[in-house]
Amino acid sequence: MNEDSTDDGPSAPGSQWYDADAGPLVRPYAMTGGRTKPGPSNVRFDLIALVVVDDDPPGPAEESLLGPEHRSLLALCRAETQSVAELSADADLPVGVVRVLLGDLLESGFVRVSRPVPPAQLPDERILREVIDGLRAL
Repeated sequence: MNEDSTDDGPSAPGSQWYDADAGPLVRPYAMTGGRTKPGPSNVRFDLIALVVVDDDPPGPAEESLLGPEHRSLLALCRAETQSVAELSADADLPVGVVRVLLGDLLESGFVRVSRPVPPAQLPDERILREVIDGLRAL
């Protein structure tokens, strides 16, 4: 028997995982309790929606009741305001899971979500060019 085979049969060299190598495996549906939607709140968690810790969040007792993924997202938001996409990448969680967890945090009063300025409300490109030209003239 070669060193890459187990009692279950031979496998390709280097393709075998042992428990310690695989790391902790938790399915996304386990983190969200099987939910796929971010709760009854009417806030849309677009990828560019900005998430910030609320000015008056619930106390440490309520925070201790949160799951580890919720606390991880809170810690990331405390460091700086982040978009949903950034939170997903930094927490190494799927965007769908992050949206559900953020819905929980929003309903519990831990975070606030703000929308970036819609493109229709941004200044016209012509005006911005005039400002840049005026600054260069100084």
